[in-house]
Amino acid sequence: MTIAQLEPLPLRHLRRGKVREVYVVDDERLLLVATDRVSAFDVVMAEPIPYKGAVLTQITAWWLGQFGNDIHHHLLSSDADEIVDLVPALSPRRADIAGRAMLCRRTTVFPVECVVRGYLSGSAWKEYREHGTLAGEPLPADIRESERLDPPLFSPATKAEAGHDENITIAQMTDVVGPDIARELERLSRFVYERGRAIAAARGIIIADTKFEFGRDADGRITLIDEVLTPDSSRFWPAESYQAGRSQPSFDKQPLRDYLDAERRAGRWNGDAPPPPLPSDVVHATSARYLDAYQRITGTNLDLSELS
Repeated sequence: MTIAQLEPLPLRHLRRGKVREVYVVDDERLLLVATDRVSAFDVVMAEPIPYKGAVLTQITAWWLGQFGNDIHHHLLSSDADEIVDLVPALSPRRADIAGRAMLCRRTTVFPVECVVRGYLSGSAWKEYREHGTLAGEPLPADIRESERLDPPLFSPATKAEAGHDENITIAQMTDVVGPDIARELERLSRFVYERGRAIAAARGIIIADTKFEFGRDADGRITLIDEVLTPDSSRFWPAESYQAGRSQPSFDKQPLRDYLDAERRAGRWNGDAPPPPLPSDVVHATSARYLDAYQRITGTNLDLSELS
């Protein structure tokens, strides 16, 4: 089953993101449901990407399982049967949430994205190439595109409701959340990134950069929330083809981006909504990238039996 627009669940709908629908279970719990919607260049496509929502949900659950008790996180369950047992109102809709729903603790979210960059790429490379800086702060000279950064850079960003997040300095982040919280968010972000990077490296995957979100739960604990080390929140590169000094192929929606870039260059799309229709080969190639990322990271194929 491919889901772009989820029919309303028998819970209070809290908000709709580009990918996720968020529902209130009670004062202590939320239900996050990842659809197969896909966005590129800040525009949501009309066509869903099969299995994308399940990949984002289940790879997050897998990563959180790798951290054990070393990190406090919001996930209570991503298993449909357990979720239905805990929230019986969802019993008639089990098929809709199977594989793509996370039952989570509610938190008060810190209004920053915690980005860790192990390699210089993306928006950071663009700023560095033009100004030699990141968020206005100077970086060493002569860093090449996609070059490894040792140690990794902690590079916070704003949380934008629409459009792109904007890189900010740690000092600006400290002004928002306070010095103690800023230090702890950086420590936790570095810990999760380094642990994830080591696990992925053993599987032939480079995690070039990633972003995390945190909140404070009802007991006051700083809690890792939302998706973790997914192809949407991270830049995954195949280690066997890595070479500094150029852009890298990635395990995400690159086929979609390449198609849209070609449409813009040809003058058939101006970069705004509505987007051009996606050919079936682009949809299938993008879906295959997500499934490949899941298999490479977890070592198993995603169970599609309840999703097809």
